[in-house]
Amino acid sequence: MLTVLAVGCAPSGEDAPGLTPGDTIKAAQQQLTDTCLTRKGLTPPRPGDRPPSAAERQRVARALFGTGRTELALTLPTGHAVRAHTDGCLASAQRTLYGDQRRWFRVSTVVNNLKPEAAFREEPLTEIRDRHRSDLAEWRRLRTRALINAKAHLQSESRRAAAR
Repeated sequence: MLTVLAVGCAPSGEDAPGLTPGDTIKAAQQQLTDTCLTRKGLTPPRPGDRPPSAAERQRVARALFGTGRTELALTLPTGHAVRAHTDGCLASAQRTLYGDQRRWFRVSTVVNNLKPEAAFREEPLTEIRDRHRSDLAEWRRLRTRALINAKAHLQSESRRAAAR
């Protein structure tokens, strides 16, 4: 996941050409996590940069993903357990964008694992999706909220940068 977050920000602004809703949310999340890491005195990783030391990578990972006991956990029907922290920069960005990190963690984990669940249960994906209809609806609702918040954040950052 650190690699995903290390990708450079896409153009900001509501009407940026070629920016999908997913890319808009990712760009805002990237800016939010970069700001958080910078506030902690860390350098956000970027592709092409000289690789940091192992100790620096560990400091960045801890700041980004959180530390200590995992506060969020969900065991999937496949038996796999997914866990996350609530104290890292990524968690903070998710709260800013989605509003409810715990709910986003739960529904996004379920929705992102529908295909593995179908394979595990040996059932058609359509049946699994139907079984998780309320999770899918909540996922869409939270994504819509995140997109609205991401656009507002990127526009605000764009105005701030233009004023500098």
